[in-house]
Amino acid sequence: MLDYLLGQLDYCNITLLMLLESTVVPVPSELVVAPAAYMAAGGQLSVVLVVLFATIGADIGASINYFAARYVGRPLVYKFANSKLGHICLLNEEKVKKSEAYFDKHGVAATLTGRLIPGIRHLISLPAGLTRMNYWKFLLYTTIGAGAWHTILAAMGWYLHSIVPQGKLDETIERYNTYIIGGIIAIVAIVIAVFVIKHKRHRKHTDADNEC
Repeated sequence: MLDYLLGQLDYCNITLLMLLESTVVPVPSELVVAPAAYMAAGGQLSVVLVVLFATIGADIGASINYFAARYVGRPLVYKFANSKLGHICLLNEEKVKKSEAYFDKHGVAATLTGRLIPGIRHLISLPAGLTRMNYWKFLLYTTIGAGAWHTILAAMGWYLHSIVPQGKLDETIERYNTYIIGGIIAIVAIVIAVFVIKHKRHRKHTDADNEC
């Protein structure tokens, strides 16, 4: 089924595939958005709509994870992660713990930056739901993070249209993806540093005001 959807990329299938990628189904977003943007560069789709529908799909999938975690609770989330079905979806307890640790360390900013990090991206919704983070704030940060990631992938697909034949697209995307991930991790580190600095400055000013 996934192979069929990947081979028939239209706005509906892009939305569905990104919905699945944002839950627990192992769908590589780089093999959806980048090829769709490649098609857009050839005039078959609109690159703006590719990014839009991919982000809508990510928002829906992330919301499913968020509400599932919020209402079923931590024990059932970990039970699913350790189940046979969870393992089929490439999910395990260690990955869920990793996403929780990332969320605990970086707080609300994790919802935004986590969307850019492989291995964390599709699971960051779980700790957001478990901690009952405000849904609308969660949705806003998810939209920004997912939109940024899809824009990066779309830019890569659009660029590759002019230099790579379609038959070699997937292998080229996977090669470029390694460099993109490295760059994204550096960007995420900078974003987190900015959040931390702003938080410390705000806290320092608050403490100074309290002393007065």
